[in-house]
Amino acid sequence: MDRCWFLTWTTYGTWLPGDGRGSVTTIRDEETGERFRPNEYGTPYLPPMRELENAARGAMRGNPVWLTQSMADAAAQQFVETGRFRGWTLLALAVMANHVHVVVGVMGDPDPAHLLRDFKSYGSRTLNRKFGVPESGTWWTTGGSKRILPDENAVSAAVSYVLRQEHPLVLWNPQDDHG
Repeated sequence: MDRCWFLTWTTYGTWLPGDGRGSVTTIRDEETGERFRPNEYGTPYLPPMRELENAARGAMRGNPVWLTQSMADAAAQQFVETGRFRGWTLLALAVMANHVHVVVGVMGDPDPAHLLRDFKSYGSRTLNRKFGVPESGTWWTTGGSKRILPDENAVSAAVSYVLRQEHPLVLWNPQDDHG
């Protein structure tokens, strides 16, 4: 593996920009006025921003999407299959009712947006086929967090974090994979 990434994305409408739990979203630097996304490994979440959260809620096209156990099982199986098909090394995976974490190693230096896109799009196809299209037209929020893991310590910490999620519907690591 040349590069490892910690990818996170949420189900549609369940963790909006500005959320009280914190969030990762594009903001404006107060001094320069330039837009940026504080998304480096180890960077804390942004504080609550009620106006932003309310604006995001008002723009929603349907109800929030909460995954059931059977949905999470189907999505996780597809995420593992997508990684294998693409030649990526999945190091850890957690699917919760409202978000997904993946630690993945890759050869070369592909754009992490492509990794995120592939996991989400193939997961959506599987979920659409098995459960129908959600009223919003999508299972996932736009984008997601793409944090590069700069060294083995960061990879180990990310894997540990993913495998210690509270209330997971699915936890997966290579040691448990028998297929």
